[in-house]
Amino acid sequence: MAKLEDVKSIWRNADAVTFDVDSTVIQEEGIDELAKFCGKGDEVAALTSQAMQGNVTFRQSLTKRLNIIKPSYMQVKQFLLSHPPKLTPGTIALVTALQAHKKQVFLVSGGFHCLIAPVATLLNIPIENVFANKLKFYFTGEYAGFDENQPTAASGGKAKVIEHLKKEIGLKTIVHVGDGVTDLETISIADSFIGYGGNIVRESVKLRAPWFITNFNELTNAL
Repeated sequence: MAKLEDVKSIWRNADAVTFDVDSTVIQEEGIDELAKFCGKGDEVAALTSQAMQGNVTFRQSLTKRLNIIKPSYMQVKQFLLSHPPKLTPGTIALVTALQAHKKQVFLVSGGFHCLIAPVATLLNIPIENVFANKLKFYFTGEYAGFDENQPTAASGGKAKVIEHLKKEIGLKTIVHVGDGVTDLETISIADSFIGYGGNIVRESVKLRAPWFITNFNELTNAL
C-alpha cells in the first residue's frame, strides 16, 4: 500500500505526464482502424495483438502490418476525414486538470503522427509535444514505408523519448500512462508508470504496473 502512495505522490508532483495514445487516450488502435478502412482489418488486428503482448519486436510487427495495408496518401486523408478520434471518457478533463496544475503533457505513441495530430488538437496539446511514427509516400501518393529513424519505430522507443525529455528538455519528474507492453518499457526511465485498462486490460501490464487504473477520473481526483 505504501508503494501505491509513493506513486500517487510522484503523480501529484510530476513536471510532465507522457500518455500512450491508442487504447489509452483514444478508445481504438489507430492502425487497426486504418487497416479496416483499407480493407485489411482482420489480417492486421492479429498482428497488433501479438505486438501488444510482446510476442514479436515492435519494428517487425509495424513493418509487417504496414506492408499489408500499404496506405496511400489519399487513403490516409480520407480516413482522417471520416474517422474523427474517439477520445476515452475523462481524457479531456484529465489533460485540462494537468495543464491547470502547470504540468506539461505529451503524447508518445508507436502509432502515426498524422493520425495523432487531431487527438493533440482536441486535447489542446502542442503539436511539438507529439512523438510518433511518420509515414512516407512517393510523389505519386503511394505508400513508401515509414521513417525508421523515429525513436518510436522500435522497441524501447517510448523510454528513449522520456530520456530525451529529461536530458534535452530538462524535465525532472515524468510519469508515463499506457496500456501496452511498449509502455511497460518506460519503467526503466520514467519516475513512475501507471497502467491503463479502461479500454482493454492487458494482463502483463496489470501485473507489473505499480498503479493500475480503469478510469481516468482516478487520476484527475488524485491531483
